[in-house]
Amino acid sequence: MDYITTKEAATKWGITDRMVLYHCTSGRIDGAIKMGNTWLIPKDAVKPEDKRYRRKKHAK
Repeated sequence: MDYITTKEAATKWGITDRMVLYHCTSGRIDGAIKMGNTWLIPKDAVKPEDKRYRRKKHAK
């Protein structure tokens, strides 16, 4: 299986490297493994949904 680094995933998904690290440590990226101090992410992994914010529906 081919892997990419967190920096490559960040560029691919349009988010910061730190956010990719957060997703890895929280277990939101399937197949991500840690080798030493580096996270390796499968090349075909999909960007996890950002669950920090709630979507509000405004009723008028």
